[in-house]
Amino acid sequence: MNKELRVAAYAVCVREGRVLLARWVAGDGSKRWTLPGGGMDHGEDPYDTVIREVDEETGYVVDPVALLGVHSVLRRYPRKLGKVADFHGLRLVYEGVVTGGVLRHEENGSTDMAAWHDLAAVDELRRVELVDVGLHLWRDRPATGHTSM
Repeated sequence: MNKELRVAAYAVCVREGRVLLARWVAGDGSKRWTLPGGGMDHGEDPYDTVIREVDEETGYVVDPVALLGVHSVLRRYPRKLGKVADFHGLRLVYEGVVTGGVLRHEENGSTDMAAWHDLAAVDELRRVELVDVGLHLWRDRPATGHTSM
């Protein structure tokens, strides 16, 4: 079994009752909404990662104003040649405030669209669990930055 660790940083950007989401395209072509963000480059600070990733996926300049929490997820994924990946995702979730830029869609990346969604309608969206985790951290602001989700 192959052990894989992915450290990533994401932003929860809420304004006027709407949350900014990016639509992730899975390897099989299915699409689900997620928080804008993504994997850290080697040597990159996660604060800089979230700024870069939000820009890449949405066109917006974001100011990470608070670290909301850290979400840890363990999964097993099939890999080529019958192998299995023991995957550990470590997600740093920031509250982000959009300070500039213009909404646009990412090209040739892991997402194909960015959009603002009414908070009240998020439950109706086809989405990844990270959206719920991020909104829980944003709403409840647990002192430990930990969520049981």
